[in-house]
Amino acid sequence: MSSTGVPQDDEVLAELKKIRELLTPASAPPAPKGFVSEFKAFLSQYKVLGLAVAFILGLYLGALVQALVKDLILPLIGIPLGNAANLTDYSFPFSGQSFMVGDFLNALLTFILVAIVIFLIVKMANRYKIA
Repeated sequence: MSSTGVPQDDEVLAELKKIRELLTPASAPPAPKGFVSEFKAFLSQYKVLGLAVAFILGLYLGALVQALVKDLILPLIGIPLGNAANLTDYSFPFSGQSFMVGDFLNALLTFILVAIVIFLIVKMANRYKIA
């Protein structure tokens, strides 16, 4: 510092260099060499196995819920509509056109039930601190 209490330019520059070093992010670890090492790093970094298991379970859970909706819930809904045989073929005529609403109803109920099942799974996982 100078006699007036004001820092010198060299002191300010040195302090700024220290701040820059502290703010500079640390360099990433070197990439693994060799195909096998790179593949192992890829699998562990992106958790590919966990994603694959979740995807496969999701597919089968979706198929299970879709079967539940198609085979159990839609026939129950079809009873009061008078078309208990196959609700997915349910339609209603309007102005000379036939509106097929049964397939849409099937997809909508399947979506709602899958969303409820996923909500319950996440809620239980949070309660038991699994996730």
